[in-house]
Amino acid sequence: METIQVVLDSKLLRAADRAARRMKLNRSALIRSALHEHLRRLEVREMEKRDRKGYLATSQSADELSRWESEAVWPEE
Repeated sequence: METIQVVLDSKLLRAADRAARRMKLNRSALIRSALHEHLRRLEVREMEKRDRKGYLATSQSADELSRWESEAVWPEE
């Protein structure tokens, strides 16, 4: 691991310290965890954006979509 220096305002630092105590983590572990989660969410957001762009580029007719309606229905018991 590498040691870095990060500047935080005092209110954010106090909130981070409180959260770290609640989660029984040290400050560094809390910040690492939060950064991992944030980066994961950014990656998911980027994949969703790419998927949305792909679906928009390939338009489907109402007929093509209606063929899948029966697949979206729960089977009767």
